[in-house]
Amino acid sequence: MFAEERQQQIAGLVAASGRASVTDLAERFRITTETVRRDLAALELAGTVRRVHGGAVSADRFSTTEESILERTIQRQAQKLRIADAALAFLPQGPSSSIVLDAGSTTEVLADLLARRSAGTTAKGAEKNQELVVITHAVPIAAKLASTPGIALQILGGRVRGLTQAAVGQVTVDAAYKLRPDIAFVGTNGIHASFGLSTPDPEEAAVKAAFVHSARRIVVLADSSKLDAETLVQFASLKDLDTVITDRQPSPELTAALAEAGVEVVVA
Repeated sequence: MFAEERQQQIAGLVAASGRASVTDLAERFRITTETVRRDLAALELAGTVRRVHGGAVSADRFSTTEESILERTIQRQAQKLRIADAALAFLPQGPSSSIVLDAGSTTEVLADLLARRSAGTTAKGAEKNQELVVITHAVPIAAKLASTPGIALQILGGRVRGLTQAAVGQVTVDAAYKLRPDIAFVGTNGIHASFGLSTPDPEEAAVKAAFVHSARRIVVLADSSKLDAETLVQFASLKDLDTVITDRQPSPELTAALAEAGVEVVVA
């Protein structure tokens, strides 16, 4: 394969998934990592990709780039459904359990599945004292669960950020720190071997950090476009996590870092 042809294919892979790692590209094209880096340098010079530590991302992908919740809802729907379905197995069992559903498109899919499951369970005669306490700061998730039988919904207040439709600010953060839920299902814009979990907005990061600090168990829901990605603000390190549910095996570097941190990885 000519270098130009290979570079075109690499550019297509980065455009399709948002990023690609040096090691994955070397394995895919059966070339050395040095050759991959030269290809990425040529593509960056042409303005096709932007090099980052360990690989490359789309040229228009920066640390503060953030799509709206409406845009993200229609992306990677099949992958997010598989991740959310796998997350159901992690729901705490017992009559007095509580969870946090962080703002995000994948956690919103989990809310959909939870509403259907709770409605079905109640229809079969579940007792009222078996209600699951669901805590969220996300307006779309609250709307989905507000009238769901078998769920006791608690909404954290604050200023609603239009882009994500999530409450943020000191009021939200203070309320989150005062909780001790059994599990927090957390979304992220990036999960990286050295940088951990990150999101573009500082106020969103503060709320997520509070959830990670407060919950007894942290389960991260992250489709594969978030793997190896870094955005502006770190809100958790890998050692803060218990489980990551995603739709494909992470890169060797991220897999090793997660294993070293003792994080369970579930590929849905």
